[in-house]
Amino acid sequence: MNYRKESDLIGELSVPEAAYYGVQTQRAINNFKISNQLLSAYPDFVKALGYVKKAAAKTNFELGIFSEEIWKAIDRACDEVIDGKFDDQFPVDMIQGGAGTSINMNANEVIANRALELMGYERGDYKHCSPNDHVNYAQSTNDAYPTAVKIAIFLMNQKLEKKISNAANAFRAKGIEFSDVIKMGRTQLQDAVPMTLGQEFEAYAVSIEKDIKELYWNAEQLLSVNMGGTAIGTGLNAPLGYKEKCTDHLAEITGLAITLAEDLVESSPDTGGYVSYSSALKRTALKLSKICNDLRLLSSGPKAGLNEINLPPMQPGSSIMPGKVNPVIPEVVNQVCFRIIGNDLTVSFAAEAGQLELNVMEPVLSFSIMESIQLLGNALDTLVERCISGITANKEVCENMVKGSIGIVTALNPYIGYKNSSKIAKEALKTGKRVYDLVLEHQLLSKERLDEILDPENMLSPHKKM
Repeated sequence: MNYRKESDLIGELSVPEAAYYGVQTQRAINNFKISNQLLSAYPDFVKALGYVKKAAAKTNFELGIFSEEIWKAIDRACDEVIDGKFDDQFPVDMIQGGAGTSINMNANEVIANRALELMGYERGDYKHCSPNDHVNYAQSTNDAYPTAVKIAIFLMNQKLEKKISNAANAFRAKGIEFSDVIKMGRTQLQDAVPMTLGQEFEAYAVSIEKDIKELYWNAEQLLSVNMGGTAIGTGLNAPLGYKEKCTDHLAEITGLAITLAEDLVESSPDTGGYVSYSSALKRTALKLSKICNDLRLLSSGPKAGLNEINLPPMQPGSSIMPGKVNPVIPEVVNQVCFRIIGNDLTVSFAAEAGQLELNVMEPVLSFSIMESIQLLGNALDTLVERCISGITANKEVCENMVKGSIGIVTALNPYIGYKNSSKIAKEALKTGKRVYDLVLEHQLLSKERLDEILDPENMLSPHKKM
C-alpha cells in the first residue's frame, strides 16, 4: 500500500494514498479500537453528515465566504457522500473520546479530498480546499456533530416505523385467521375467562402499533438543532445570519421540519431529546419482549405445556434430546430487547455525565440509540418472517381447555351469585368435576339456561343480562 504524509497539531502521520480521509481520521483509527462498530455501518449517519456539510457550504457561499468554485466542489462532494458513494471512507469507531470530533473531521476530510479531486488537485493538497478552513467553516464539532446525529436518528426512525407497522399487520392477519378459535384467557398465569385467540393476536398488533406515534413524536423533537452555535452556543467564528440561513438550507435539503433551537447555549450541552427518544425505544422493546414471552408460553409443550399454538420449527433444539424444537425466534427477540433496555441505561448515564457547556459523552449516547434502532428493526423483520407468519393454532386444544376450565364460573356470577360461584369453583377443584355438571347437580340453573349463559360466544364481549 502506498501512503501520503499529512500533518496536524500533533505532528506528521502516514495516510493510505487511496484514502479520502486524512490525518485526523487516521489518528482516530489508531486511537479508538473499541467497539468494532464503525461509522460506515450506519449509512444514515454518514448521509446526515453530508447534509450538514452541504447546508453549511451553501450558506458560506451565499454569505460571500466561499468562491463559487469552492462551493460547487464541496456541494458535489457532499451529494456523493449523501448518495453513499464513500461509506467505506468512514472507518472510525462509533465509541470515541473527543465529543465526536473524530467523526466530524472524518466527514470534513472525505469531503475536502473529494472536492480537491473534482477541482483537479491531489488529495491532501489542502491549501486549495481545507477540511478545517473550508468544509468546517463557521462550524464546530459541537454543533455539526449533534445536528447530524439528530437527523440520522430521525431517518433511522422512519425505517423503524415501517418495520413496526409490518409486524403489527402480521399480528393483525393472524388475529383475523384465529377469530373463531375459542380459548381461555389467563391472568397471573391462572385461568380467567374465555376469549378468542384472534382477540389475543389483535391485542399484540394494537400494542406495538401504538408505539409508532410515540416514536415519531420523540424523533420529531430532535429536529430542533444548534447549527451556528459553534463551540458553546455563542456563535463564535460564525458570520452574522449564518445560523438562520444554515438551518433553513438544512430543512430544504433534507425535506425535514428542522428548526433552530431557541437558545443555542442551552441546546449545545442538552441531551434531553435523546433521553426521551431512547425511553420510547425501550418502551417498544419491553412490549415486544412481553409478546415474545407470551408466544413462548402459548407454544410450550408440546405435550406437557399449553400447546395452544405452534411456532414454525426453525432448527433442532438440542444436541442431546432428539425431537426437541425450541422457540428460537422469540428467544432472540427477547435478547435484542434486553440489549435495548441496557442501551437506554447507557444513554441515561451519558446524558447525566454532561458538564458545563458540553456533553462529551455524546458518541456512546448516539451509538447506543442507533444500535438499538438497528437491532430492533432486524429483530422485527426476523420475528415477522420466521415466526409470526408461520404460526398455527391448535383449535381443539384451546376449546377443550375452555370446556374443562374452572374460569368459566366467572360468567355465572350475575345469575347464581359470587358465593355460590365460589362454592362451585372450590368443589370443582377438589373433585375434578366440571363446573357445568356441578351447577346442574346443585340445581342452581336449568340446563337450557346454563347452556345459554356458558355459550363461549356470549362470554367474548359485553352483553345485556339475559
